[in-house]
Amino acid sequence: MKLGPAGNIASKFIHSKITPLIFLSAVLLGGLAVWKTPREEEPQIIVPMADVLVSMPGSTAKEVERRVAAPLEKLIWEIPGVEYVYSTSSPGQAIVIVRFLVGQDEERAFVRLREKIQSHYDQIPPGASQPIIKPRSIDDVPILALTLHGKHIDPFMLRQLATRIENEIKQVPDVSETALIGGYKRALRVDLDSAKLDSRNLTIAQVQAALINANQHARAGLIDESNRQIMIESGGFLKTAKQVEDVVIAAPTGNAIRVGDVAVVVDGADEPASYVHYGLGGGETTTFEPAVTLSIAKRKGVNAADVVDKVMAKVRSLNGWLIPSGVEVSVTRNYGETATEKSNDLLLHMSIAVVSVVVLIGLVLGFREALVVLIAIPATLGLTLLVFYLNGFTLNRITLFALIFSIGILVDDAIVVVENIVRHSRMESNKGRSTDLVAIEGVDEVGNATILATFAVIAAILPMGFVGGLMGPYMRPIPVGATAAMLFSLIIAFVLTPWAAIRLIKEHNKKHASEPK
Repeated sequence: MKLGPAGNIASKFIHSKITPLIFLSAVLLGGLAVWKTPREEEPQIIVPMADVLVSMPGSTAKEVERRVAAPLEKLIWEIPGVEYVYSTSSPGQAIVIVRFLVGQDEERAFVRLREKIQSHYDQIPPGASQPIIKPRSIDDVPILALTLHGKHIDPFMLRQLATRIENEIKQVPDVSETALIGGYKRALRVDLDSAKLDSRNLTIAQVQAALINANQHARAGLIDESNRQIMIESGGFLKTAKQVEDVVIAAPTGNAIRVGDVAVVVDGADEPASYVHYGLGGGETTTFEPAVTLSIAKRKGVNAADVVDKVMAKVRSLNGWLIPSGVEVSVTRNYGETATEKSNDLLLHMSIAVVSVVVLIGLVLGFREALVVLIAIPATLGLTLLVFYLNGFTLNRITLFALIFSIGILVDDAIVVVENIVRHSRMESNKGRSTDLVAIEGVDEVGNATILATFAVIAAILPMGFVGGLMGPYMRPIPVGATAAMLFSLIIAFVLTPWAAIRLIKEHNKKHASEPK
């Protein structure tokens, strides 16, 4: 009997020792992919964005727009791949936001932007600063927020403590950006006495210039001596109130006039730029405490849950020696935990879907036949998860939805093959024939139709992967996952299903054949 492609594949693997290894490899690779693939709530979409900042002190918003923002917009529009540009002009400053097309390589996009602006530095108007380019990324969004609070700790001390904790957390691998919100920064404030300034014929500008000149550190030169070079440094940064008070403003009659003679220098808290309060309870019983929040972002392509675990381990190690007993550290945002919970919840629902499909098949075809299909499902899903991992996808609600969606269609091939094998084995004309030949004929009979049906489904789903815009990369895991699942299910149906069918159904059919008619 001449066999088609499906029958030839089944005949080669139906007794091969490689077949069970294929099943084990598929399941193990799928488990490895689930373990290694980063977990997120939503898929990451690469949309290169950047802020271009230009300052022009003393200029009105209208003048900034005319001389800075508008020419900069026209210049940026000349860059290939730019999709959107808009600007905001305010007195003394312009911000131009650039967005490139979805899917553009971030590094190349930012290099083109930087090169374009640098090649036109000669067109910067007088009084304007050189443009500052700040790239923006979805990884800039904090994955973890730690809020420090305590009943007897003031916002100034909380901010100083949070700064030291921030320096420790920055040493954790895969931590990208950190930021502090709330509390009072340390500042050396100079409160000038106008009467004392007038009595000494001094101006505020003179005091400001003296402080700027004194708060500098520079190299003054080198001295060559005895085959050695000695570096000479001058100046230094002002660190204490006493150093600020001793800064000389002027010496008109030979007597130095210092900052302390005309001002009061206070070493303390700066004016707050943001406020954070932490409260527990509900309604009128809620009590709020001053707090400081430390936000933490991860590096690109890193599992958020792993970074969160490392940071929390670092924070626990700081308890007792850097974090005092009166300060509590509360987790007010944990993207890694929520992403893990949602991905685990979807994996649970996927397992429920698998069980539901198997039970349904068991009620209709029989539970031995359902076991054959049950073997095919994890092998197919495992290889599909491996494709997700190799393509750089993450485990999120879209990729897992693609798998749940695929379960309903990937079992079709196994069901068709199993049902036809069972039908052939129960035919009177096949009584006494080799079970292997009967199974191979059953696979071969429906092989071409199964191949055609599989590729028809792929032809209907795959074009979704070429949709452009923001929805393209957002929904791409669905056509990629469904296509991979259908291809693997077709291979599993011809390779693994006949192998499992003759081992799980053979005894059942012998019993069925011995029953009295």
